Amino acid sequence: MKNIQVGLLGIGTVGGGTFEVLRRNQEEIRRRAGRGIEITMVADLDVARARALVGDAAEVVDDARKVIANPAIEIVVELIGGYGIARTLVLEAIAAGKHVVTANKALLAVHGSEIFAAASARGVTVAFEAAVAGGIPIIKALREGLTANRIEWIAGIINGTTNFILSEMRSKGLDFKVVLEQAQRLGYAEADPTFDIQGIDAAHKATIMSAIAFGVPVQFDKAYVEGITGLQAADIRYAEQLGYRIKLLGITKRRPQGIELRVHPTLVPTQRLIANVEGAMNAVVVQGDAVGTTLYYGKGAGAEPTASAVVADLVDITRLATADPDHRVPHLAFQPGSMQDTPILAMAEVVTAYYLRLVVADKAGVLARITGILAEHDISIDAVLQRESAEGEKQTDLIILTHDTVEGRMTAALAQMQALPTVLAPIVRIRKEELN
Repeated sequence: MKNIQVGLLGIGTVGGGTFEVLRRNQEEIRRRAGRGIEITMVADLDVARARALVGDAAEVVDDARKVIANPAIEIVVELIGGYGIARTLVLEAIAAGKHVVTANKALLAVHGSEIFAAASARGVTVAFEAAVAGGIPIIKALREGLTANRIEWIAGIINGTTNFILSEMRSKGLDFKVVLEQAQRLGYAEADPTFDIQGIDAAHKATIMSAIAFGVPVQFDKAYVEGITGLQAADIRYAEQLGYRIKLLGITKRRPQGIELRVHPTLVPTQRLIANVEGAMNAVVVQGDAVGTTLYYGKGAGAEPTASAVVADLVDITRLATADPDHRVPHLAFQPGSMQDTPILAMAEVVTAYYLRLVVADKAGVLARITGILAEHDISIDAVLQRESAEGEKQTDLIILTHDTVEGRMTAALAQMQALPTVLAPIVRIRKEELN
């Protein structure tokens, strides 16, 4: 059987890794897929650099539409990124009857419903394992491996840049800005790290996982997103003393009223495996009713880890190329007609526990007043810690851990506490998840 021909749109870091992995492991891949897979056409604006990478192995053009228009190309791999031209090209490839592989989490989180609907109507596949957690096969696990389960919740470290920064802040006691500059020098953070440090990249990925886990449309616009820019070294230190580590988690949970979808810094007990994921590594914990808790760990970025996922998608599509479209694995795991428009809960309705740090006047009655306010809002306290404040004499840092409560209640209690004359600085609030 002749090789399946692939067109590659964009041959940057991941594109170059994809080309190399396919070349190096071509015989192994042929044995798994049942036929050879080869990239025969590459589109990149930097034609000279692309030709230097692929040599004579593929035709190089500067116009992606030439790849889409080539009748010999059966699969188009989109590695351009972003929401703009990538969306147009993916939809054009689908309209032309091409299967699509993409690593573009931003595109799918925002326009996924439109793209998957177009692919279903045209009878082609859109594969996107590389869009979430790099080389970790979490999409396949959620969509296929755990298909017998009713997924209860997912919590993941799904952005390596922020995990590297938090690991360095914890191990070296440094503030955020110092570690960010270090991460940029080492290449872990982009020159413009906004999508990473503001939590947007993690929210794109959490949105996709939520859709697959719960059979709902992709709804990035309804996700709660909070980054790590406001974290202070003191809070990381206090969390450690209390038996927790702070991680930027993407969390999605099934609840009777709807789906929680949120990204924010989170205290996690140090005995949990995910709390010990350090550096630029990724990890995702999935709770299913039948299987219990499962953990998926590995490299979330990089040329060959991400290429591993791209090539796995190419193999899957090659295996399914002759299958009836109605009998393929659905893009978002659930049959299109069985998707439910379950609401994404507003953050005020989310239930979680909290870490609070208050800088308060060191005088009698302050703790009693604060705990009284929490009691008035039916918020139960788990632990209290008092430490000498770095802000000056006659002040103290009051750290409170709470049990689970509704976010709206906590917001109201914080407003009341912040108004007290004995509370001398903005109150720090960080959410806490036990991940039992």
